[in-house]
Amino acid sequence: MPPLPDPDFSKWGHGTSLLGGWFPISVEILTIVVLMVAIGWRTRRWRLAWVPVSAAIGVIAALAARTYMNSEGLASDPAPFKLWVWTAACAGTVAVAALGFRGARWWRRALSLVAIPLTLVCALIVLNEWVGYYPTLQRAWGDLTSGPLPDEIDAKDLPGLRNTHPDTGKVVGIDIPEGGGDFKHRREYVYLPPAWFTGDAPPKLPAVMMIAGEFSNPTNWIRTGNAIPVIDKYAAGHRGAAPVFVFVDSSGSFNNDTECVNGPRGNAADHLTKEARPYVISQFDTSSDPSDWGVVGWSAGGTCAIDLTVMHPDLFTTFEDIGGDRGPNSGTKQQTIDRLYGGDASPWDVYDPRTVMAKHGPYSGVAGYFDDSQEPADDKTKNLPDRRQDRLAPVGFGGNGDEKEFREKGALPDLCAAAVAVNIECTLRVYTGYHTWQFGARAFSDALPWIAQRVHTPMVPD
Repeated sequence: MPPLPDPDFSKWGHGTSLLGGWFPISVEILTIVVLMVAIGWRTRRWRLAWVPVSAAIGVIAALAARTYMNSEGLASDPAPFKLWVWTAACAGTVAVAALGFRGARWWRRALSLVAIPLTLVCALIVLNEWVGYYPTLQRAWGDLTSGPLPDEIDAKDLPGLRNTHPDTGKVVGIDIPEGGGDFKHRREYVYLPPAWFTGDAPPKLPAVMMIAGEFSNPTNWIRTGNAIPVIDKYAAGHRGAAPVFVFVDSSGSFNNDTECVNGPRGNAADHLTKEARPYVISQFDTSSDPSDWGVVGWSAGGTCAIDLTVMHPDLFTTFEDIGGDRGPNSGTKQQTIDRLYGGDASPWDVYDPRTVMAKHGPYSGVAGYFDDSQEPADDKTKNLPDRRQDRLAPVGFGGNGDEKEFREKGALPDLCAAAVAVNIECTLRVYTGYHTWQFGARAFSDALPWIAQRVHTPMVPD
């Protein structure tokens, strides 16, 4: 396997950090000061009755939010306690403003109202620190304002670049027509490496489908996962050659977790296999050979990556599962059946990777990378033939650090073992760290040379 590159995250972390440093601390200090002044000493009734009532409302709201998150299976890594503190503070601040508004002076009323968005911002900052969604204030602003993506150009400008060799690849927005598959998707994106522009017609380059996790949009791998600078750097070191990367929409909306299956939340599987892949082949003249196609996914997208590959080895033969679950997951098994499959238990086995692999039997030419951010407490990673296990430097910020509470602890070693049993080449890497976008970005950067070689990128030595 080629040596792992030194990831260049300088552009990724450029700006005012939202994951540490002066900005998050300053916002929290300001919020605490404003909140304390807004509450004030006031009257005896206020201190002994309404302040405790407001606090109780905050605690109840935080407990309800925590219960809802756990019941929905929204995270595999336990949230930091600080998140629930600020959630309680936000709800309590609303109560303070409502209960104390009538008898307060005008300036205290104003501060009570100002404290509400400030506590909400603090909760969102902690949430962002947990998942690593936005590394900098500038990245968050760019996403919220739909700012330009790295290397982005308009599709109408592509013909003018034919027979050139640009210094970087180009990102193009695509609107894939719906093929009657009942899935309303958003605009998706394609990265075209410099080598795509050489010659009178595009070369038959391989392609890699990129899938984000829950609460996602198609730009997540670009804005949050730092994918474009990493791919550009790889292409620069290989005379402009790299796969075509397809940043797909697997959910249709920010809070619609499909787990890339067909069901009440939309036929996401059909969109990815029957609409997105054929569209890219026809519009960008990529290879259609399954040995030239791979899938990379982070978190829920990691589950999608292995699922799509083992279910459709006639379409994909290479995958990278970064922090995925054992299978499509939306809570408990029964909750998953209810939410993803409309109460019909039969699709469970259809989309369960281990069941699919066992039923299929030996595969030919399929290989996968599994990247785990948890530190295994047992020896599950031992005795896995034909696999490589690395323990790499800590990445990410994450939650409370109690790795024993991971809902899907041991999922990737189990999947790797099941894959090896059916002749799927398996590599398992374990990072010390948390289930964050920093982990996902680092894992993709480390695996890119292997992925490019696996999908037969031109000018990549065997």
